[in-house]
Amino acid sequence: MKRLFWCILVGMLAVSLVLPGCAPKATAVLVATDATWPPFEYVNEKTKKIEGFDIDVLNAIAEKAGLEIKYVNVGFDPLLAGIAQCQYDAAISSITITEERKKDMLFSNPYFGAGQIVTVRKDNTDIKGKENLTGKRVGAQIGTTGAIEVGEMKDVTLKTYDDIGLAFQDLMNGQIDAVVADNPLALGYVGKNPDKLKAVGDIFTEEYYGIAVCKTKPELLAKINAGLKAVQDEGLIEKLTKKWLSGQ
Repeated sequence: MKRLFWCILVGMLAVSLVLPGCAPKATAVLVATDATWPPFEYVNEKTKKIEGFDIDVLNAIAEKAGLEIKYVNVGFDPLLAGIAQCQYDAAISSITITEERKKDMLFSNPYFGAGQIVTVRKDNTDIKGKENLTGKRVGAQIGTTGAIEVGEMKDVTLKTYDDIGLAFQDLMNGQIDAVVADNPLALGYVGKNPDKLKAVGDIFTEEYYGIAVCKTKPELLAKINAGLKAVQDEGLIEKLTKKWLSGQ
């Protein structure tokens, strides 16, 4: 009996040591972001890591949902095309939820409200809002709702940019007359360049950001939504808004 007992015990110990090593590792969720959109997503010049409001939000969601995240930095236009083709599992990049985009991708519940606003040079006196852009040259980031809005304006010349920072640089240099972008982002650039830029007029759209998910991964969407609810219930979105957008 003793021999049998020890054989069973040794066998159980061997199984306990082998099984953890045999367990498959969880596959990281590949998440695309266009890290040219501070303070929502950008590359920290010192650490070379992607940081920002969106990154903190998704990292918190991942922790709640038990997900491992791997970020990839891509331009906004290829980001949308990539998530539509399921090259990425998900994407977070200040992505406005629209009916058109819903045809190509799934969206989480909204996590942030924003809207488009016009930014001009500080010394500009003739542009007071969206209604004064006729005949003007206006910059926006390619693929964004800002570019879509400007593209639909009559007698307005749209100039698109891969990096929204280049649009604001051209504006300050007098290459374009205005920039249309999301309100928090625009106010961030104004706040950093108060002697050169100003926002004018009212926010003229109502938009909500969502996390985009590959259409073949509804189970991932369910996990993200569950994690998002937990994060929202704890008031973390408000805390991150103060962290990243206070003074914007």
